[in-house]
Amino acid sequence: MPQPSDRRSRIEEILTESFSPASLMITDDSAKHAGHAGAAPGGETHYSVEIVAEAFAGLSRVQVQRTVMLVLQKEFDSGLHALALKATAP
Repeated sequence: MPQPSDRRSRIEEILTESFSPASLMITDDSAKHAGHAGAAPGGETHYSVEIVAEAFAGLSRVQVQRTVMLVLQKEFDSGLHALALKATAP
């Protein structure tokens, strides 16, 4: 299956496959950061993610954040600069 070309769709696909979330909301905040460090003319650099997944049950906030950042490492390596994360278990 071909990988989506836009970062938002790729993030959604990665998080869905990794965590089977009960709910997932992804917002591209790049326009709010134009001119700031890590911003790119084409955007797709700053995102907010709200995710609820059973996979996070029993994990600390730091463990959850590390787990999410690890599965998104390829996106960070290719231009994702910042991710505001709100992750909880149901």
